[in-house]
Amino acid sequence: MLNPIDTEAVIRDGRVAGTFPGEIQQGVAWWVAACFVVTSKTHQLVVAHDGHPTTAEFHRRFCRGAINAQHFACQVSDLGAADEAQLLRAMRDLEETPGALLTTTENEDRQTVTIRLYDADGQQVTDETGLAAIRDMIAADHVPIPVNDQARGRIIDRVTWQGPA
Repeated sequence: MLNPIDTEAVIRDGRVAGTFPGEIQQGVAWWVAACFVVTSKTHQLVVAHDGHPTTAEFHRRFCRGAINAQHFACQVSDLGAADEAQLLRAMRDLEETPGALLTTTENEDRQTVTIRLYDADGQQVTDETGLAAIRDMIAADHVPIPVNDQARGRIIDRVTWQGPA
């Protein structure tokens, strides 16, 4: 792992979160996304962010990690800036697809970046439903990489998407 993190401190309580810079860095988003695709065994994922400037690079790396997860060729539907309700609606509209919401909050002189993962039923992923497995994969430096170029997925810009046709 190029920039190790304290996985126990950052990946807990139903989310991935830490102060930036410091506890968390942008590469974590790549790792989490790739591991989430593998642990959920999904070929499709919906991703949104809060529009905060700090979140932008985390969001970009999350999408890249998801499309580069082993042999899953995951298709990422990128909603761009959206809230949780919009994310959950898109997940339902796309036939119960897992999702992720990335946000940044500011408190005085520090920022906290949070990645929340949702299963195909719209429930937040917990330790029992996959977060512990993701934490263990990252702690063991077992982040899934693509097996070949054909295994790579793609990112679909759905910023202006209003639902299925």
